Amino acid sequence: VQLQASGGGLVQAGGSLRLSCAFSGRTFSNYYMGWFRQAPGKEREFVAAISWSGGSTHYADSVKGRFTISRDNAKNTVDLQMNSLKHEDTAVYYCAARTTTHNDWETMPHGYDYWGQGTQVTVSS
Repeated sequence: VQLQASGGGLVQAGGSLRLSCAFSGRTFSNYYMGWFRQAPGKEREFVAAISWSGGSTHYADSVKGRFTISRDNAKNTVDLQMNSLKHEDTAVYYCAARTTTHNDWETMPHGYDYWGQGTQVTVSS
C-alpha cells in the first residue's frame, strides 16, 4: 500500500485548506482511513477517521465542527476539509490506512498499518 498526501500550505487563521490522500496498491474500500497530525515536540495525534464505505466518521474533539473527512472509493482518495483554522492546527498531517474487520474506531497511531509521508499545514495567527 502506498499513500500520498497533498494539499498542505500556509494559511491565515480563520482560513481553509483541503488535504487529499491518494491510495494505491490494494483495494481501497477494504481499509478504514484516518488522518493524524504531529506538531513540533508533540506526539502524533488523531484527527479524523472514516469507515470503509464513508458512511461513518469520527473526529477528535479539537476539530469537531471544523474539519470534515470524506472518501471517494472510485478515485481511491480520502480528503480532509479544514475550515476555521487556528494557529494550534499547525502540524504535519498524515493520512493512514487501517486493516480491520471490526466496525470500531481506532484513534491510536499504532492501530494503523500504512502511512503517507505527511504534508505541512501552517496557520498564521
